[in-house]
Amino acid sequence: MIVLVLFTLFLAPMQAQELLDYPLDTVNGEEVYRYEVEKSIGLYRVSKNFNVTQAELVRLNPQLRERGLHYGETILIPTGRKVSKLKKPIKPVVVEEILIPVDTITVQDTIVAPDTIAAQDTTVVDSTILGSVYLGPRKVIELALMLPFESQQIKRSTNAERMREFYQGALLALHDLRNDSTLYRLRVYDTERSERRVNELCDSTELDSVRAILGLVYPIQIERMAIWCETHQVPLLLPFSDDVELALNPQVLQFNTTEQQEIDSLCHWIASQDAKCLTVEVAELTNFTRGMRKQLRANNIPYSALALRDLMNDSASYVLDSAKENIILLHSERYQHIRILLPHLQKLQREGYRIRIVSQYSWQKEEINLPQVFTSVFTAEGEREAYEANWSKYYVGGHVSETPRYDLVGYDLMKALIAWLDGRKETQGLQSDILWQQIENGGYQNAAVQVVTRE
Repeated sequence: MIVLVLFTLFLAPMQAQELLDYPLDTVNGEEVYRYEVEKSIGLYRVSKNFNVTQAELVRLNPQLRERGLHYGETILIPTGRKVSKLKKPIKPVVVEEILIPVDTITVQDTIVAPDTIAAQDTTVVDSTILGSVYLGPRKVIELALMLPFESQQIKRSTNAERMREFYQGALLALHDLRNDSTLYRLRVYDTERSERRVNELCDSTELDSVRAILGLVYPIQIERMAIWCETHQVPLLLPFSDDVELALNPQVLQFNTTEQQEIDSLCHWIASQDAKCLTVEVAELTNFTRGMRKQLRANNIPYSALALRDLMNDSASYVLDSAKENIILLHSERYQHIRILLPHLQKLQREGYRIRIVSQYSWQKEEINLPQVFTSVFTAEGEREAYEANWSKYYVGGHVSETPRYDLVGYDLMKALIAWLDGRKETQGLQSDILWQQIENGGYQNAAVQVVTRE
């Protein structure tokens, strides 16, 4: 298992056998990083930061001998660890300390650890098996969950804790779906941050009986697994990535909506309002604000520019409309950039102008105190009472994530994956509703993005 330690290039060089947070690969039996060269970084600095010699870098990257480093290119850097060429059997990794029941769990109850499963349910003894009491022959559906759990790391990162919560929610979904005719077997894999781990799974027979896969985070892993899924006709539901070319990956289900979907939905909503749209150049022109302006023009939705200096010196009233709501599009997606502007916008509101800002879902925990409009897939308000009761029964401790809650993402997506296997393309969840729409003749995109207004 690989231990990941977060570093930057300008911190102290790593010690022997200590791995950094870069994609890993194997070249001729040698473990290497795939490092994308940053600005103003030379060969000497790279060698010092990674604690390797320049000769070792040139050995793995012969092109450096002639022309040196180029910004943006990817080079190989040795980790100092050898990889055995002997292929060991691959087994699912059930992450320790994830299932922490308050009461004793039995087969008749719910979530079952591998060493407590009845003999007739042990076809896959290394899997986590969820189901009700054995009542006779049942249809068996094997599923795989693949996430970077950092299960062998002594101190897990916050991201790993979110993955753990995702897993817990997925298990509770299978618990709620249990019945007397179907047995769900869930294989859980810690994919680390390594392409090698995913390659090993794809090259083995480990996944041959798997009907569907949920998970994967990093593009280099997704690309490899998507090829395997197309070959074996197995759906792959991605919880987080939103930059997969679905037209080329017919077995991929992409949960995150795209930025263009959000822009289209928001512009459609603005067009339906009796409002005036204004833009404020706060910081950099982001892809989102650039796309919004382009789409506003394409839909003949007029907007005006509100100078930042006029907003800051409280002389912005000349461009506002006292008879309509003024929708403010800020040229930044970072809350710290717009926080200083909020008192000025609030003052305009107190003077009688109706102000609404185009916000971000991630800002919802901030005290903005202004009407907002934003897009999100996390807008459902399902019945959570029974879910929270199950959570308290089987798990200990609070939730790491708040907006969104990763346990609810795991719960909703596991249910959506089962629904997909049952032929249903639309599901309602506790935190997010899902509607799958095919992209050309390829994979499917979640089209359930909604526009949310908050007063």
